Amino acid sequence: MHPEPGILRPAIVLLLLLTLLLGLIYPLAVTGIASAVFPQQAGGSLLQRDGKVVGSALLGQSFAGPGYFHGRPSGAGAAGYDAASSSGSNYGPTSKALLERIAADAERLGKAQPGQPIPADLLTASGSGLDPHISPAAADYQAARVAAARGLPVDRVRLMIREHTHGRDLGFLGEPGVNVLALNLALDAEAGRRRAPAGIP
Repeated sequence: MHPEPGILRPAIVLLLLLTLLLGLIYPLAVTGIASAVFPQQAGGSLLQRDGKVVGSALLGQSFAGPGYFHGRPSGAGAAGYDAASSSGSNYGPTSKALLERIAADAERLGKAQPGQPIPADLLTASGSGLDPHISPAAADYQAARVAAARGLPVDRVRLMIREHTHGRDLGFLGEPGVNVLALNLALDAEAGRRRAPAGIP
């Protein structure tokens, strides 16, 4: 049974109009407005050092050196923090591999701060594996190690943590967080260091 010509033509015209409106005009308008009003965010919230892009405030990176704050564990890609493989480990709470990994991380972290409780976000990965933030408690837990490695007073490092702590959105959404890349870049600037840390190009 074939549709009547009188019905087919308006359907095709409507399809073309909606494709033009919603597939081209609307995305271009939203992109243009975002670029004009929020250019930093629309451009990917990129962070620079000496005029060179070293990462995004929206994507976590891996930091290995003792003089840098470390982010959450990442299950994105084989080495973690692979933006092309955003994902969690998908291990369940009874997974032997997950429990062994957490136990190993807890033992390693506990050696740096004996007797202190380890913040949960230093042991658990985010769902995306690319979370760029840690909690203020997780940053404070690492402050003594970072201060000793950099030869800075620990009070100064803790002050920098406070300066880079973002509060809840609109005052009640989410939890306070510290952007690891932004804090590490600020530490490099504070110390006058120009050597790129592990994870920063």
